[in-house]
Amino acid sequence: MSGALDEARASAGRFLAGRPADARLVVYCHFDADGLAAGALFGRALPRLGFTDVRVVPSGRAESAFSDDARARLRALAPDALVVTDLGVRADGVLPGVPTLYVDHHQPDGMPADPAALVVTGYGWHPIPCSAWLAYELLAPLAEEAGRPIDDLLWLGAVGTISDLGEKAPWPRLEEARKRWTAKWLKEAVVLTNAARRASAFDVETPLALLMTADHPRALAEDVAHGADRLAAYRAEVNAALAEARKAAPAFAAGGGPWALLRLHSGCQVHPLIAQQWRGRLPNHAVIAANTGYLPDAVAFSARTARRDLDLPALLRATGVGDGSGRFGHGHDQASGGHLAPAAFATLLERLGFDAGR
Repeated sequence: MSGALDEARASAGRFLAGRPADARLVVYCHFDADGLAAGALFGRALPRLGFTDVRVVPSGRAESAFSDDARARLRALAPDALVVTDLGVRADGVLPGVPTLYVDHHQPDGMPADPAALVVTGYGWHPIPCSAWLAYELLAPLAEEAGRPIDDLLWLGAVGTISDLGEKAPWPRLEEARKRWTAKWLKEAVVLTNAARRASAFDVETPLALLMTADHPRALAEDVAHGADRLAAYRAEVNAALAEARKAAPAFAAGGGPWALLRLHSGCQVHPLIAQQWRGRLPNHAVIAANTGYLPDAVAFSARTARRDLDLPALLRATGVGDGSGRFGHGHDQASGGHLAPAAFATLLERLGFDAGR
């Protein structure tokens, strides 16, 4: 990994060095704790590198970074350059012609042919870093060279890393972060940040604002002036929704296929958590948690497996289901999902081996 990281640092450094200080840099990040932490790292580190116009924009609920709506929203900000993090990589790119640095760790769906694009992906590295971990490692040496180090922002990288990879993630800097800010407050920051996007309100601006301004992770739990009380309320709502969702029992695909299905109906984004929990209970299966209450007129679903011989994005896309929008079948080898119209999701289930109506 060290050689690949050194090359990635050099490439990212050249990309940023090619932008004038007054260039408008728009950081477009995913709305989960890893994506928001990575976005906040860029949002707080880039000014230390001398950039004067930096804006951080989280993705919307169920929004593909490569959709027309997302492109229109970003184009309206008139960016001189983009940083796209934790949102995947696709051949068609986000804003073709706009210089774009992709910082990601998901399985790429093609590489942009646009010469203005630079892709830094940890996918295929050993170990695979999450986006916040990768962002910190790219930015730290650049900030050190600029005389404005970002070691005080290490906790942001830790929040994203713990959220995506757990407390035992193999990031050497994680132990330092635990010693400085304690495991308790880092985990609290993870839970509260994720609760905001899992709650029915889908309020990702509140945790992003705290990640952009807080001096330490404890502030996410205690800074009521900036919305910590809202985060606590979101957590309570999500916990209640999870308690209800845990009552669901799995159905299994016919014909010896690896798939197990849990049907949910919740306004909260609990399906990824349920799929992850059942992943451990059904280690020989690929678990799909399907939520009919999260999005209007769509089934939102998450797929998780503990099996290393399965590539979930490839298996889902191999069904040939979808409307061409790229709204499902991306992610990691053992973690995927998306959202589909109910009829398309029913077809997906049939092609995975489930009986109609189950």
